[in-house]
Amino acid sequence: MGTTGGIKVFSGNANVKLAEEICHYLSCDPGRAISERFSDGEFNFQIDENVRGGDVFIVQPTCPPTDANLMELLVMLDAFRRSSAERVTAVIPYYGYARSDKKDRPRVPISAKLVANLIAVAGANRVLTIDLHASQIQGFFDIPVDHLYAAPVMIGHYQGNLMPNLTVVAPDTGGAERARAYAKRLNAELALCDKRREKANVAEVMNVVGDVRGRSCLIVDDMCDTGGSLTKVARALKEAGAEKIHACFTHAVLSGNAVEKLAESDIEQIVITNTIPLNGRACEMENVKILSIAPLLAKAIKSIHEETSVSSLFV
Repeated sequence: MGTTGGIKVFSGNANVKLAEEICHYLSCDPGRAISERFSDGEFNFQIDENVRGGDVFIVQPTCPPTDANLMELLVMLDAFRRSSAERVTAVIPYYGYARSDKKDRPRVPISAKLVANLIAVAGANRVLTIDLHASQIQGFFDIPVDHLYAAPVMIGHYQGNLMPNLTVVAPDTGGAERARAYAKRLNAELALCDKRREKANVAEVMNVVGDVRGRSCLIVDDMCDTGGSLTKVARALKEAGAEKIHACFTHAVLSGNAVEKLAESDIEQIVITNTIPLNGRACEMENVKILSIAPLLAKAIKSIHEETSVSSLFV
C-alpha cells in the first residue's frame, strides 16, 4: 500500500525523547498535536495539523504505566483514522502484555492477542516493534508487523568493546536462540541456565549448562522487569566460577525494587536500549550504558514509507 503524502511522525507521552531522536534522523519535525487529560484522568487528544493522505507513524511504547500508555495509543490511532490519514503505523518499541502470549494455565487470558486486536480495530494499518517477548505474537495481528531486533545495535557495541574469554549466556532455554546468535557474531562460547518459574515474577535458577569457570560472561535477554531472574542467573554464574559478568537487555522495565537488586548483584555492567525511558533511581545507576535504537527505527520508518525492504536492518 503506497501513500501519496509525506512522513509524519507523532508521539504519545510514553517516550517523547525517542520520537524526537527519530525525527532528527529522518530530518523532519515532530507532528503537532494537543494531548491532555481531563480532571477524571481520561486522555484527550487533538491533531493540530492536516494529515489527510499522509503516511503517519505514532511512536508510543506501551511501557509502565502500561494501561495508560496503551489507551493513549488507541485514542491516537482512532483520531488519525478519522482524520483520513492514508496509512497509520503504530511504532511500539516495547509491546506490553507480551508475556501473556499463551494459555499455559486454566482460565487465563491471552492478553497479547487482545492488545493486538485493540490496536488493529483502533485504526493501525501496520505495526513496527522491537524484540517481542515471543516472536509468535506477530501472528496475533491481522495487519502487517515489522519485527526488528536490537541485536545489531548491541552486537556492534560489544564488537567495539570485546571482552576476553567471552561466553554468551542465555538466562533460560527460551532465550537460547537469541544467545546463540550473539555468540556466533562475537566468536564466543555459549552457555545457558536451566530456570524454573513457579509463578509470575518468581524464578529459581537450577543449573548452569556449559563451562563458565574463569570466563567473562555476557547475559543476553529481551527485557528485565523485577530483576529477580537476572540477579539469580548472575549469582549462579559466579558460583560456577565466572570471572566477570555483564548483562544486556533491550527493554529496561525495572519495576518494583529492580534497581536495588541489580545494584547489589554480581553484574559489573549493564547495557540497555532506550525503548523505555529510565525513571527514578534507574537514571542514577552508574554501571548502566544506554544505546539508542532511534537510528534503527528511523531507517525502518523510511523503508516502510518508500516501500523498500527492511531485512537489511536485521544484520
